[in-house]
Amino acid sequence: MAIANRVESVVGTKEDAGSKIMRHAGLLSGQLQQLRTRMYPPKSEKALRPFLTNEVSKLTSIPDSTLKLMSTEGRGPVPSRLENNHRVYTLAQINDLRELFAKQKPAEALRFLPRRHAGEHLQVLAIANFKGGSAKTTTCVHLAHYLALHGYRVLALDLDPQASLSALFGAQPEIDVGPNETIYAALRYDEAERRPFRDIIRRTYFEGIDLVPGNLEVMEYEHETPRVLANRSSSGAIFFERLKLALAEVEADYDVVILDTPPSLGFLTLSAMYAATSMIITVHPAMLDVASMSQFLLMMGDLISVLNESGAQLDQDFIRYLVTRHDPNDAPQSQVVAMLRHLFGSDVLLPTAIESTAVEAAGLAKRSIYELELGQIGRETHKRAREAVDAVNEAIVRLINDSWGRT
Repeated sequence: MAIANRVESVVGTKEDAGSKIMRHAGLLSGQLQQLRTRMYPPKSEKALRPFLTNEVSKLTSIPDSTLKLMSTEGRGPVPSRLENNHRVYTLAQINDLRELFAKQKPAEALRFLPRRHAGEHLQVLAIANFKGGSAKTTTCVHLAHYLALHGYRVLALDLDPQASLSALFGAQPEIDVGPNETIYAALRYDEAERRPFRDIIRRTYFEGIDLVPGNLEVMEYEHETPRVLANRSSSGAIFFERLKLALAEVEADYDVVILDTPPSLGFLTLSAMYAATSMIITVHPAMLDVASMSQFLLMMGDLISVLNESGAQLDQDFIRYLVTRHDPNDAPQSQVVAMLRHLFGSDVLLPTAIESTAVEAAGLAKRSIYELELGQIGRETHKRAREAVDAVNEAIVRLINDSWGRT
């Protein structure tokens, strides 16, 4: 009877849109937290898997036989042993090996430890497109992981209020990121509340990668900047410089900064464009997505003109288009890719990010393809996906090295 009365009460009362949306948000947030608790029990954190000797050899170019000999003789970092007696190294130990070999072979130091040297500028790479589903965040996380695995020091900066990048690094935006802990804390116009950029940077479980997390709070910058500009205050006159100035505070600590931009052309995206030394525009090879990108480019061109009128000059090392979620066997997609290459030539990266069940499976587990161990998915599926992701990241790293004047 009580249940029947409650049903009648619910049926008899129409729920307004605002209440329904808030109720659904609460239900979904609670469900996501339950899923997260199952994946990462309380008081536990994401951890990066160890790497087998053959993987270490591929990452460092140190021969497998040399690693085994060093382990036998007790030289260098001591690997752990799996149940099958195979040696495994943590990423921190891999970096120790890099530093050891760079010191022993100074003429080849760059091959082992590719961090930027004096005179090489901080590379700030913005991943951009305002079309949802273009794999911006997937591109960001795989590039960040690839760079860290190869010895670079990386800062990942989540400018998207949806904060998917933060979630992939184990920071649940509604729970783990508190007030004044996002990029907004370093950009806000309130002098009393603004925080030094270094204070909002977090270490991650992935050695070599630090994170500035995001959540809905970053939208405050989009709301606050127009009010400041309307009041013509002096601090608002340089709104587009604030991110670049914040990054300058930690310039010496990193080799590459990766900006995951919002899916819109607002003040944060404008700030990212000004701060960036390079840009990757992700595009899904479907006509609706390409049409959307056309509008994105037109609007971006107008915004750059506005920046130029304000005395700002965008000085970027490279701008490239990356074809994402690509099915090479799909004829319409192939036509779109061919059209893009015809129009933009070498500005379209030759490797493409293929659509793969392996990448999707990794994403569902809030991981990248680099975090999956053999056996978690089919060997051939994993191999094809890893090779495709590697090819994209290798192409981007070549562009970064070119910008540093490396051969």
